[in-house]
Amino acid sequence: MYRLLIVDDEPIEREGLECMVKRYLPDTFEFIHAANGRMAIEYAEKYRPHIAIMDINMPGIGGLEALREMKERLPGTRFIVVTAYDYFAYAQEALSLGAKEYILKPAKREQLIAVFQRLVREIEQESESRVRELDLRDKVSQLLPVAENELALMLMLDHSADASTGQLADWLGMSLKQGSAIVIAYSGEAYARMKNKIYDHLRSFIKSHGPGSVVSPLIDRHMAIFLHQPAISEHDWRRQTKQLSEQLTQVSEQTLGLKASIGIGSLHSGADGFRTSYYEAVFASTLPERTETVCHFDELKQQNVLLPSPGAADGNGADVQQSYVASALRQMREQREEQTLSVLDRAKQYIIENFTEDLSLEDVSEVVHLNPHYFSKIFKQQCGETFIDYVTRLRIEKAIALIRSTPLSLKEVCFEVGYKDPNYFSRVFKKITGVSPTSYKDQS
Repeated sequence: MYRLLIVDDEPIEREGLECMVKRYLPDTFEFIHAANGRMAIEYAEKYRPHIAIMDINMPGIGGLEALREMKERLPGTRFIVVTAYDYFAYAQEALSLGAKEYILKPAKREQLIAVFQRLVREIEQESESRVRELDLRDKVSQLLPVAENELALMLMLDHSADASTGQLADWLGMSLKQGSAIVIAYSGEAYARMKNKIYDHLRSFIKSHGPGSVVSPLIDRHMAIFLHQPAISEHDWRRQTKQLSEQLTQVSEQTLGLKASIGIGSLHSGADGFRTSYYEAVFASTLPERTETVCHFDELKQQNVLLPSPGAADGNGADVQQSYVASALRQMREQREEQTLSVLDRAKQYIIENFTEDLSLEDVSEVVHLNPHYFSKIFKQQCGETFIDYVTRLRIEKAIALIRSTPLSLKEVCFEVGYKDPNYFSRVFKKITGVSPTSYKDQS
């Protein structure tokens, strides 16, 4: 029910209005009465009405003055102003203060009821819109880490030439114009039992330090953070990234009880540049000779420690870093394949449970939270047949089983497996089996 505040200095007016509203809009409102402007302000704060209907001319604090103060404190309340005086200035001021209606006494019953009905519909629509907005925000908040992981893996797995990298970065608000990567690396086996906890804590910490970052999942002892450089000098950027990295080591040790070594890549531009920075950060984070917890790749260059080229070993320990990176990339690919298969397993299970209904590719892609075009592509790649072919095969197999084992008519079988047109069902059946449903039933 909605709360309706009736403000009028005449008790008979308040009671008459309540009686009328109860009769024509039953079970819609809880009623609150106020005899003057002061009471209206007090009750408005106390009960927070959805709708307030107010007389302008009252002793003490007038209706317009009360309306002004109530509107400031309760911007969501809808106000109706009534008066016995047809003054344009009154109406103009009331509407400027946010009143939804200006009604002259004596108001017609039909007019008042129509106004209440309209305002109730507005409130209901606003509430529904708010629920949809919150639902959408909840879905987006759940998808953001997934999208971030996808972008991070694109940069780490050398997918930067893919046009979708830039599109995904734009959607996430991550500029690829210029920035660098930070890699957090763990040793030992304790990290393996805390992967989710590590990811959640470190991602939360990074996000609390401002926008413009993408965090990867924890893969083979390390995770990557890609940071966009704001409009500051390169010197200040190096100082900030080092300070952030030192804070990350403290969070890791104090909150998670894990020691981490961190490498920072140098500044680069574009998607390819971010991957170069990532590779530099991996190298800096795993250098055997390092003594500090945080190591900047630029400092290694100044010390004549050079990054080995991908795929080659120089015989001086570079093969250790090469092996590390190769292992990480391999595990990333495996993880992506596992994630894809998991999504497809969920999709196939949903299809199996619902293929006899009016099922579309868009319905299934929404269930597994994938873009329909992308879902269609990976479904064909992994399953060896299109979504439509898969659903059609399930339906015809079900139809064959029903024809063999039940006394249902072919029309009933058609409806039972999800087709609405018996003629279309017959054509599809013959295309798949080579014979019509009638012939198949005669042979069974």
